[in-house]
Amino acid sequence: MEELWDVYDENRNLTGKTISRKNFLSGNGKYHLVVHIWIKNSNNEWLISKRTPNKFCPLLWECTGGSVLAGESSIEGALREVKEELGISLPMNSGFLYKTMKRDVYSDFCDIYVFNYDCSIDDIILQEDETCDAMWASSEKILTLIESKKFIPLDNMKYVYDLIGIKYV
Repeated sequence: MEELWDVYDENRNLTGKTISRKNFLSGNGKYHLVVHIWIKNSNNEWLISKRTPNKFCPLLWECTGGSVLAGESSIEGALREVKEELGISLPMNSGFLYKTMKRDVYSDFCDIYVFNYDCSIDDIILQEDETCDAMWASSEKILTLIESKKFIPLDNMKYVYDLIGIKYV
């Protein structure tokens, strides 16, 4: 089934139009909505997953995320992405909107959520075409993955350093 996105203008106003993922072009004055979801457990660790070999930036670690579908709210898209990619159902009231960014390079608005949630890695159900591994990682472990280029490039995600409490150098 074709994935459809709502189209926003440069001020994040809905235009009333939708566009298919395959027809979306960055830099044309149209924007779509994406979400990044960071899940933190009571041990102060972050749930991250590894991208499958068939994806752009293959086999790199990342937070859960993706595009919000046409008709979905930002939070609905966030909860759906976590369910799809990790197989877990987060309670809506266990999270909050951490930050919103307009990213012109991707022609998107990116909503970043933080959820508090405890589960075992054994409870994770990986989505075959999206994720191939998952782990709970300390902030220091994530920094090590970033420095060793095993984490998705943070060119437009510098917020990660503040979020995980690591000083950006």
